Amino acid sequence: MRILMVEDEIYIAEAIAQVLRKNHYSVDLASDGEFGLDCGLSNIYDIIILDIMLPKIDGIEVLIELRNNGIKTPVILLTAKGDITDKIRGLDSGADDYLAKPFHTDELLARLRALGRRKTELIRDGILTYEDISLNQKMLVLCCGDYEVKLTLKEFQLLEMLINRKDAISSKETIIEKLWGYDTDTDDRHVEVQVSLLRKKLRQVESSVSIGTVRGAGYFLKTGKAGKAGEKYV
Repeated sequence: MRILMVEDEIYIAEAIAQVLRKNHYSVDLASDGEFGLDCGLSNIYDIIILDIMLPKIDGIEVLIELRNNGIKTPVILLTAKGDITDKIRGLDSGADDYLAKPFHTDELLARLRALGRRKTELIRDGILTYEDISLNQKMLVLCCGDYEVKLTLKEFQLLEMLINRKDAISSKETIIEKLWGYDTDTDDRHVEVQVSLLRKKLRQVESSVSIGTVRGAGYFLKTGKAGKAGEKYV
């Protein structure tokens, strides 16, 4: 899951980002509202953590602009402790949740998990399921029946993304943006390598789930051996 954190207090942002990364989240940081808005408009993030008090553009204005531009990414708004006005303004402007500063990182992690569950009904107790496979999000383990295999973080993030986008084809560009960020030097070859490694691990656990390819379009999850006309699997 890729998270954008818009927070101008750099030390706080870096400390929180470190905790999130230890919990297998990918995190990008923005230190002002203008840059945060640009990042949010890219629509590559699964959740945005947005402080209200920001330089250049305040958090409420960022949130309003995101919603006006059709960005539906869940937003957790960071508010001043006891400031009911900011909380009401934020929720009315399209925030999905809020946290009052200072807060404990365990509470933030719980809010993130709750928003993740809203995005998909496939998550139960930290386990993401699809067809005959399950993903342990804390241990980065792929299971199928009596078989299990450890995944790398990128393999986990790729499979998580494909499951969450199970009704859509994911292009290489989308995968790069989601897994590495929009300003990365990563190219298509990195995606091809990750897909190849993940395919081997799906076979290793003898899952009926595999990764299909639509040439020139991208990747998607499929089950069984039957394919659709016009689809090429590699």
